[in-house]
Amino acid sequence: MPSLHALANPARFLKIARPLTPVLFWLGAALIAIGAWAGLTQTPPDYLQGESVRILYIHVPTAWLGMGGWSSLAIASISYLVWRHPLANVAARAIALPGALFAFLCLATGSIWGRPTWGTWWQWDGRLTSMLLLFFVYLAYLALARADAERGGDGRVPALFGVAGTVLLPIIRYSVIWWNTLHQGPSITVSGSSIDSAILWPLWFTLSGFSLFFGAVVLMRMRTILAGQRVEARMRRMAA
Repeated sequence: MPSLHALANPARFLKIARPLTPVLFWLGAALIAIGAWAGLTQTPPDYLQGESVRILYIHVPTAWLGMGGWSSLAIASISYLVWRHPLANVAARAIALPGALFAFLCLATGSIWGRPTWGTWWQWDGRLTSMLLLFFVYLAYLALARADAERGGDGRVPALFGVAGTVLLPIIRYSVIWWNTLHQGPSITVSGSSIDSAILWPLWFTLSGFSLFFGAVVLMRMRTILAGQRVEARMRRMAA
């Protein structure tokens, strides 16, 4: 896989990441703003949920990125374990914090939606509970990666944890099918959507915008981690 090994070079990565980061950030912010404006002002209320349906323009992207973030973290962990890519471990560490943030926002927006819809802020529903577990797994990875770095570990333990955590993803995905749950079933599938197109269309703007924004944050964090590693290496050379 020569192309992947070429991209794993830190200098080459930084050459690409520096100009790409602001592009992803500002394009993502623009799409989020357009989607939020359209969702708040250009779509009708749902005939059952009323105005509370508008939270889907935030809730769905945060749920997608909470799960997608861990998928990316696991792929980076596998790359590190198998090919020892220099940037793979850095990428996994960079993904963990924004992934945890989006998982938290998914839970928070779901609770805000659930209060008027279900009459309660929280239920030990299969989808909610498994997403809460994913949030805790993110926090555990962050703590484990930090401890591994502080004791001079090689990153294999956090990488193995990153791979093991993927067991939660199919549970979250299929929880509304496997169990009798308050959470509604899949509204958007490969074959189509049960959401009316008059309500659905702004979601594609916020989903794309948050995904680009997530990518920009990951690139910024990777650049920060690499800069910290360079400073640490320089200090060690000076001390020696």
